[in-house]
This record gives sequence, structure tokens and C-alpha cells, in this order.
Amino acid sequence: MAYQEVTTTGYGTRVGNSFKAIGGGFLMFVLGTALLWWNEGRAVKTEKMLNEAGNAYVEMENPNKKDASLEGELICGTAMATTEDSLVDAQFGIGAKAISIRRTVEYYQWVEHEQTTREDKLGGKEVATTTYTYSKEWTSRPVESARFHDPAYQNKNMVLTTIENDEKWAENVSWGAYTLTESLIHRISSREAVDLAIAEDLLKQLDKSAQAAYERFYGVKRSMQQLTQQPKQQQPAIPDSVLAMLPDSVRAALDSLQAVNDSINKQMENAVNKKDLEYIHQASNVLYFGRVPGSPEVGDVRVSFEKVVPAKVTVMAVVDGDSFKPYKAKNGKRFQTLVMGKKSGDEIIDAEKEANNMWLWAFRIIGIMLVIGGLKGIFGFIETILKVVPFVAGIFGWGVGVVCTVIGIAWSLIVIAIAWLFYRPLLGISLLALAGFLIWVFAFKGKDKLKDMASNMKKKQLEPVTE
Repeated sequence: MAYQEVTTTGYGTRVGNSFKAIGGGFLMFVLGTALLWWNEGRAVKTEKMLNEAGNAYVEMENPNKKDASLEGELICGTAMATTEDSLVDAQFGIGAKAISIRRTVEYYQWVEHEQTTREDKLGGKEVATTTYTYSKEWTSRPVESARFHDPAYQNKNMVLTTIENDEKWAENVSWGAYTLTESLIHRISSREAVDLAIAEDLLKQLDKSAQAAYERFYGVKRSMQQLTQQPKQQQPAIPDSVLAMLPDSVRAALDSLQAVNDSINKQMENAVNKKDLEYIHQASNVLYFGRVPGSPEVGDVRVSFEKVVPAKVTVMAVVDGDSFKPYKAKNGKRFQTLVMGKKSGDEIIDAEKEANNMWLWAFRIIGIMLVIGGLKGIFGFIETILKVVPFVAGIFGWGVGVVCTVIGIAWSLIVIAIAWLFYRPLLGISLLALAGFLIWVFAFKGKDKLKDMASNMKKKQLEPVTE
């Protein structure tokens, strides 16, 4: 069941907070403006650098053989990225000859979600109702349930163990006859699952620690071993005098029954000696802390292991001895990349241009939203003052929002246009000239056209009607 908290904020407090928000709104407005200006410059410089790189690169036909003539040249070539480095996850003793080995940890926890609705009251008060709901989810870190708002869910989280995420990279990765730099190595993404080979002693230690944590939180629960350690079930002893009186067939049946009972007891002893782990399970590349992996309980932990294996990759960078360095364009922008598989230089440049254009529009949208949000923060106090009458404040607030949105978009377009003049003067001047021409046509020629249309209509009205 959802848990709710209701808070009431007085009119005076709301007005005071709205005036305090002016400073934050102004800061948002400035940050949005700066982001728009910076973004246009970044996009132009990146585009020029990519055009320059696209005209400068040469194809490396055989990366498996060093070519002195390519020293200092921007090359594009494809070869296998390989390594002889052996990487080890020291905590679990898992190792592999790989470019990278990564450990990812998840915790099964109660997670708090909140949703707030606000209602204005006559007189300027605001009533905020916050609804808290809870669900069990896999999270990247333990959740502090002591801070939950619903007392019924406080302190309901625990973990069987705490483990940090970890990632190790090989230092020596070959690409044909060359060596890749650290930044290029980290772009390789050929990930595969790691086969687990954890020492039995470590697994037993982990199982013991997990069991202790489980029993501290959930209470002591008898395990299968404890159940099998109950006294052996023995058949009731029959006196020899009675056995002598029984037929041979009955005595044979009793002997058979005793043999079955002894067999069951022996199997139970073998089950105990098997030393099954109750709280540690291995499946593929996942080490699971918990009783039943298919039915997780709060506190369960799963750790997955992956490695980056040798793969065919395409490198675009400047040859620097037996390694590489970034290409430096005339405008100072640097560029180097590694992509998976075989790609041509033109394909890489086109993909980089598409990414640059995507980031251009993403930052434009963010910048415009910051500008609009800043303006609303600056002028929001006007709506708050009118909250004494919520209906009037709602209408006026809608109007303020519309005005701030229009002004924000207009201001953003002006900033972008001025940035274009600064970073793309020829294009910016051409666009301004075109805009000026259109304004002149509509402002002046448009008037003449309207006069001509009015004159023609007047003439038609004065013409006699003939049947």
C-alpha cells in the first residue's frame, strides 16, 4: 500500500522562495546562453577538422608490416587487436588472457519511488501530497532503506556481501606490427562471458559469510545438512523369541526392510559429505549470492564477469613510431578513433559527422530549455504573488510561460545566429542578407502589391453588372 506525506507551504514562504529562485533562474539563463554559443563553435571546429582529416588520411594496406613512409601520416587500416597479457581478478582468482576483464555487481533491494502533486489553495497556500511506493529491483549499489519515508519499509534492506565493480585493461595490445595506445585500447568492445573457475576453498568461505549474513537478518533457518543430521531412523527392535515364532517369509521381509532403511541412512550421510553450497551458486559467467537464483530475496547479490577478446578493428590515427597519436587539425582540434570491424576512412568520417550533427542538435535543445527555464525562474515570482487567487494565478502563469517560451526561443535563435556570424562569417552574412531581402520584399514590395490588389478590387466593384 502506498504511503503519503502531506505538507503545506504558507503564502509568505512561497513568495520568499520565488524571489530566491530569481538568482537560480538567472544562472540557468546564462548557462543556457553560454552552452548555445559554445556548441556552435564546437560543431563548426569539429566539422572543419573532420573535413581536413577526410582529405588527409591514407589507407594502410598492410598493418602487419611497418612502413617508414607512413611516419607522421594520418592512416586508416584494419587488423587484429591482440594481446599476450594475462589479467586476473585478484578477489576471486579469475584470470584470462584478454584485452580487458570486468566485474559487474548487482544487489536485489527495496527501492523507493516518489511522486508529488501540488494544489493551490485560496489565500496562497500550497498543499503538496507526496506518494511513496516501493518495489524490489536489481540495483548497481546497496540502497539505504533506513532513510525510507514509510516506517514499514525502513531497515528492510540488507546485502549478503558487498563487492566493488572492477575493470582491468591490458597494457600491451598489438595491432598488426604496431602497439595501440591506452585511449584506443579502451574503445575495443568485443566482450564475452568469462568461464568461472573459482577455488573451492574460496567458495566455501563466501558461502559461510553469506549464510551468517542471511541468518543475522532473516533469523536462523535450519539447512539441509542440519536436517540430515537428525538421529537415524531405526526399525523397532524385535525380540529373538518373537522372531523365532515368525514364518521364514516374514523374517525375510523384515530383513529386506532393514536393508532399505540402512540404504536411506547411507544416502543421507553421502549428501552431507557432498558439502553442497547453499548460498553460493555458479551459472555461466555469474556468481550468485543467495539461496535460490531463480527466486531472489532482498539481499541477494549477483556478480557477472566479462572479458574483451582479440578482434578485428579499424584504426584512424597518426603513425608515431611503432604506435599512434591523435591527428591535430589546423584549428587545434584533435582526432583519433578505433571502430570495430573493417571500415573505410570515408565511412568513419561520415559516421563522425553524423555524430557531430547529433550532438549539435542535442546541445541546442538542452541550451534552449535552460534559457526558457531560466526565464521562468526569473519571472516566476509574478505568478506566485497572484497565488492568493489560484484561478487568476493559473491564467497569468500560463501567459508567463508562453511569453518566456517565445522569448527564450527567440533569444536562443539570436545567440545561434550571432555565433554563426562569429564562427561562419560568410554563411552568417549570407543568411542575414537573405533575411533582410525577404523583410524588404514583404515590408515594402508587399505594400505595393497590396495597393495594387485593393485598386483592382475597387475597379471590379465599380464596373457595371451586365447580364
